[in-house]
Amino acid sequence: MARIEPRLLKGFRDYLPEVMIPRVKMLRKIGEVFERFGFEPLDTPAIEYADILMGKLGPEAEKLFYRFKDNGDRDVALRYELTVSLARVVAQYGTDLPRPFKRYQMGPVWRAEAPSVERGRYREFWQCDVDIVGTQSLLADAECLAIDNAVMQAVGVKNFVIRFNNRKLFRGLQQKAGIASDSLMADVMRSVDKLDKIERDGVEKELTGLADLNEAQRATVLEFLDLAKFQSPNSERIARLAQFLAGTTDGEKGCAELSEVLQNAQRMGVPDQHVSADATIVRGLDYYTGTVFETTLTDAPHFGSVMSGGRYDGLVGLFSGKDEPAVGISVGIDRLVTALGELKLLKSGKASAQVLVTVFDESSTQYSLRIASELRSAGISAELYLDTPAKLGKQLKYAERKEIPFVVVAGPDEAASGEATLKNMLAKNQSRMKLEALAAAIAKP
Repeated sequence: MARIEPRLLKGFRDYLPEVMIPRVKMLRKIGEVFERFGFEPLDTPAIEYADILMGKLGPEAEKLFYRFKDNGDRDVALRYELTVSLARVVAQYGTDLPRPFKRYQMGPVWRAEAPSVERGRYREFWQCDVDIVGTQSLLADAECLAIDNAVMQAVGVKNFVIRFNNRKLFRGLQQKAGIASDSLMADVMRSVDKLDKIERDGVEKELTGLADLNEAQRATVLEFLDLAKFQSPNSERIARLAQFLAGTTDGEKGCAELSEVLQNAQRMGVPDQHVSADATIVRGLDYYTGTVFETTLTDAPHFGSVMSGGRYDGLVGLFSGKDEPAVGISVGIDRLVTALGELKLLKSGKASAQVLVTVFDESSTQYSLRIASELRSAGISAELYLDTPAKLGKQLKYAERKEIPFVVVAGPDEAASGEATLKNMLAKNQSRMKLEALAAAIAKP
């Protein structure tokens, strides 16, 4: 058989141990946060019938779907995100699920977009979602902000901002500006969504290029942007926007909801410095109906949003025929891991084991097996060196290459006295101790 060149598809990656170890630790921390807030795990297939996934996210997103015919000639697609599958589950299982239904899900999604390794953007990547289905209460929206704050704290991020908005403000803006066409308003929102990238002058230029947008309408949109970015406390900024949108039903309601979500988030312990009411946040997916969130790292803004989401009260109804309120927020794991690596906030490692138990010689094998077993029973991750017989120097080099912090050496003399030698590979020192003291010495901070 001819040799096949080992290679990867562009935009995909292998997750080697030094990448997977910090990722797995992060996923565990995030999962603990989700469960602390009372969310239960759910999983759904990576592949769905295409009509389940299509028609919900908007044309720009659907250009990026991996869609194909399977061997049964069925029209299928890989999931683009996790929310649409959740909506299908809620509609399919109906009253079998409690309301509110609080679920979290972690898994890969696929998008055929231009990859950027530097920004942690791949065509296959992981998302971690929490969603609350079945309540219109804005306490659920505020809880998403609280979860966002808790996740950032859990993974060691101190400098971040959760920007949140309400899509009703854009409907109010549409009413105030007298923009009759929904498609024209969608173009306006796409331009506004680029504000962080192209700044105000760039947005103004794009708005000028919209032939159906007259000068008065353009001026109204720009005035809205200036108010949205006005440097003031959140409550004052919301009040200014409410005054600007006074007389528009959706605008007034959206500002009232912004204020309520902010107050509830503060009561849930979200510090003021970590939240910003930002009326320029759009979110690209079509199904959002109310509150929307985007979280950026203050020290690495070029990575964009690392945690985002919003309220989508009409999505479940596309499957059940009955609208059901829902809100959720999602962590982009690959982007967050890449950003934290750049900020030196990610503890790297090539080994899961805290200690390598060496095998001194054939006569000491049983004693080494006993040591490894007792350490594992004590909750210590212990790897037993398997490729024996091998010189001790080779075993120590193995531990060094894998960056295992401790090595246990136990020969015939130690076995006879019930002891072992513990080598600290980082501090470059060692000490001999009784077997029952090993676990405590390794676990000691």
